[in-house]
Amino acid sequence: MSFTVNAQKTIEKVVTGMPTSDGAGVSLTRIIGQPDLPRLDPFLMLDFFGSDNPGEYIAGFPPHPHRGFQTVTYMLAGKMRHKDSVGNEGVIDAGGIQWMNAGRGIIHEEMPEQEEGLLQGFQLWVNLPAIEKMSAPNYQDIQLDSVPMAHIQNADVKVLAGAIEGVQGPVKTTAVSPTFLDVALKSGPSEIAMNSDESAFIYVYEGDVVINKGEQGNETILEQGELGVLSQKGTQLCVSTDTECKFIVVSGKPINEPVVQYGPFVMNSQQEIVQAFNDYQSGVLAK
Repeated sequence: MSFTVNAQKTIEKVVTGMPTSDGAGVSLTRIIGQPDLPRLDPFLMLDFFGSDNPGEYIAGFPPHPHRGFQTVTYMLAGKMRHKDSVGNEGVIDAGGIQWMNAGRGIIHEEMPEQEEGLLQGFQLWVNLPAIEKMSAPNYQDIQLDSVPMAHIQNADVKVLAGAIEGVQGPVKTTAVSPTFLDVALKSGPSEIAMNSDESAFIYVYEGDVVINKGEQGNETILEQGELGVLSQKGTQLCVSTDTECKFIVVSGKPINEPVVQYGPFVMNSQQEIVQAFNDYQSGVLAK
């Protein structure tokens, strides 16, 4: 199967994450939300965490507030417990995803449900349009057995959000409606259908992958730990590997609105940030 160059997504920028820590000292790599890639509208932040040293994750993410966006936690290995101010509580196992709409305000915590072994996964922050920033908070806890799989040429694709090849992911969010895929690519090429006119990226967390192999001027190799920002034009992501690799592909329509961020608050104006901070200080943010 072949496609014209105009139909292919290309890599516009390659980004390597920077080591940092968050929460109560959890070691992680920040890929979006750092100087080389501050934002990719509508995505505000992407962190990758992975360690089998409990000292690097055991303190977790104690209670903290959010307003104005959505947080997504996707576990590859280990277990994380979620608890929040509107009464939700649950454990995310390996292969599960938690999609939380902070909306007008929520206080939550995420703590490892283990004292040893590998803890590995992603946290993604997805912005909300102005009309949704003060929406009611809600939460989806989706386990591995609720995540459908699409099988395409040389690849098994976990469809977490959005749809591919007629397979619909379990995440229900009306604000931005992003696509979130976890792809295990075997030796050889594959083509992943994507929407045009969306912000999109691919992040490799195991092995390496070639984008547009053999296409002069468009071929790009992404190694483990690298993110490729994809062109908005094009409807096919052409990937290939000589061995095996794993990566996530995430896309969503840009919101194209002002972004003013102060830590865990993401709004459209400085005045709204001040209000969020005051609401948190006075105890009304999560009511």
